[in-house]
Amino acid sequence: MTWTMPAEFAPQERIWMAFPRVGNTLGDDADSADEARDTWAAVANAAARFEPVTMVVDPSAVTEARARLSADVEIEIAPLDDFWMRDIGPTFVLDEAGTLGAVDWTFNGWGANAWATWERDDRIGATVAGLAGATHLPSPLVNEGGGIHVDGEGTVLVTETVQLDPRRNPYATKERVEWELQRTIGATKVIWLPRGLTRDYESAGTRGHVDMVAAFAAPGRVLLHWQDDPAHPDYGVVRQIRAVLEEATDAAGRHLEIIELPAPATLRDEDGFVDWNYANHLVVNGGVIACGYGEPEADARAAGILAEAYGREVVTIDARPILQRGGGIHCITQQQPRAGR
Repeated sequence: MTWTMPAEFAPQERIWMAFPRVGNTLGDDADSADEARDTWAAVANAAARFEPVTMVVDPSAVTEARARLSADVEIEIAPLDDFWMRDIGPTFVLDEAGTLGAVDWTFNGWGANAWATWERDDRIGATVAGLAGATHLPSPLVNEGGGIHVDGEGTVLVTETVQLDPRRNPYATKERVEWELQRTIGATKVIWLPRGLTRDYESAGTRGHVDMVAAFAAPGRVLLHWQDDPAHPDYGVVRQIRAVLEEATDAAGRHLEIIELPAPATLRDEDGFVDWNYANHLVVNGGVIACGYGEPEADARAAGILAEAYGREVVTIDARPILQRGGGIHCITQQQPRAGR
């Protein structure tokens, strides 16, 4: 049996999310916590316009979730540590007959970060697999959904600083990682990017998730975060990544078309250089849910690029409360592909 991960622009059955619960990521400031809850709910409510959405909610957060989610969003209750469904949940795949499978990566808090807890989150992959009626496919690879991006035809983008992270996979080699990615998601060509964005290497970061910098919009076409201000350290980072992509070929032997997604103008916040980007977006049936940053011109420019790349309606949501906590809209969502042929 061969399992393959469909592209994110393939037909979908539903979107899975996890609702914020009290803890390190949510923070202690009540107003900021409510802003985060409102933003997670806004993403779910927007996605529910296009397809079914299921929100996994910790028992402690049910009241907060019900107060914010539209009636179109289904709720499932399960214990959570954190609420980044892309990373703690399963990666959905299909076999040759169109049967749904769910790859349950080993999760260890993005490389055993000192602030993280993950005993409950490590079980969410199996929980969601069961709720979705998918074949449970456990993997020994410590990996997160934000650490991979596929074209649906056998090509996957990864970064050397995630899958080869000694705090995740101390005995990993590229060969071993590639073998496991072929077994689980059907990857026949792995494109290794050198790293992720600068802020992602701070204490709350993932140390290089690819979904903060690049995404396939179609086979052979990659959307790339682009920082054009030399004052930002990602100015050099994105050029290093682009050089690798320009030399790469995909599973079909094609050279890649690269579409730049210019960064917003803001360079810094109170914590340093920002990682604000538009590459971290959610594709849904007939639409795209995009990150916004309170910069009308930059947000509109990115929405136009995404609309042209996908040929879909773009809905922009202010994602700053998500980025402040270490991720974006893509990071808090996980698509379930439509099963069958």
